[in-house]
Amino acid sequence: MRAFILMLGALLTLLGCDRTNELRPGISMAAEVIEKMGQPAMEWQEGADRVWEYPFTPEGTRNYMLTIGPDGILKAMEQVLTPENFARVQPGMTRQDIRRLLGKPASVQFFELKQEEVWDWKEPSTFPNNDTRFDVYFNNTGQVTRTGRHEVPKA
Repeated sequence: MRAFILMLGALLTLLGCDRTNELRPGISMAAEVIEKMGQPAMEWQEGADRVWEYPFTPEGTRNYMLTIGPDGILKAMEQVLTPENFARVQPGMTRQDIRRLLGKPASVQFFELKQEEVWDWKEPSTFPNNDTRFDVYFNNTGQVTRTGRHEVPKA
């Protein structure tokens, strides 16, 4: 039975299932985070802490940033796709700033004629038959020029 549970846990991790509810800041160790969540998509060093990114894009509406302290203990878990973080996006920010703030985008598109790159993230929609996307527009030097939203009909 124990082997089945371990195998099921590994399978769920591989499928990208959100197991953050099984982690406890101040208690869970970095090894447990990796065991339950897999390898992070990206890592930032912030002072003595490491911040690990766990995206659930392109179809999910959650991206997590998990902070691991120098002692190897999970310090904090933050779901970063929030209205507050969307509001923090300002002209002049870089791609790296946005990746750290919001995590991996659901899609990236480049518009040749406008010389503009657009990243988007899915967010909960107020319309039952649509998905809402938050858009960040970058110029050809990689700086944010503006943000927006658009609706996409659900398939």
